[in-house]
Amino acid sequence: MDMIDRPAAPTLEQAEDAIRTLLRWAGDDPAREGLRDTPARVARAYREFFSGYATDPHALLERTFEETEGYDEIVLLRDIRLESTCEHHMAPILGRAHVAYLPHRRVVGISKLARVVEAYAKRFQIQEKLTAQIANTIQEVLAPRGVAVVIEAAHQCMTTRGVHKPGVTMVTSRMLGAFRSDPATRRELLAMLGSHGSGIREG
Repeated sequence: MDMIDRPAAPTLEQAEDAIRTLLRWAGDDPAREGLRDTPARVARAYREFFSGYATDPHALLERTFEETEGYDEIVLLRDIRLESTCEHHMAPILGRAHVAYLPHRRVVGISKLARVVEAYAKRFQIQEKLTAQIANTIQEVLAPRGVAVVIEAAHQCMTTRGVHKPGVTMVTSRMLGAFRSDPATRRELLAMLGSHGSGIREG
């Protein structure tokens, strides 16, 4: 299980009170008409933004298929929309993930790969940890011959505050099994990504 052990959650009322406090701290009046319903809206949004805490990524991969006619080449799910939240400034991380694996006798439904990405992304994150969590989980559950995860994302904590550098994209990767040990397999993957304009190149 990958569920996070946490203390008892505050009540909805306590969460909404905390949001009112932040609105006052920012300099506004949470009682005014435009902000009156904001605490409830933000609380509902947070349930969606952080729904990954209620999802077990390992369980998503438990149902597999063995009727593959011996297929053992790269399976790549490219350009998975990624929406996460920086754990340092609670600012959005927006980008895309590419997930690949080399099957070993069994495959998993491709939607499950996207759901694993979402389960980890819908939490407070740093991109490096997110990349490793996705790859490690696929390796642990499916036991394929190799796993590769590449994430390209823009961090709003860098573009809208601090150094204010828009247009900057962070790229992280995690290569396991054959993708790490076999240069030819890694080159094949990077060629598949590069040929579709992902901007990923071997180097």
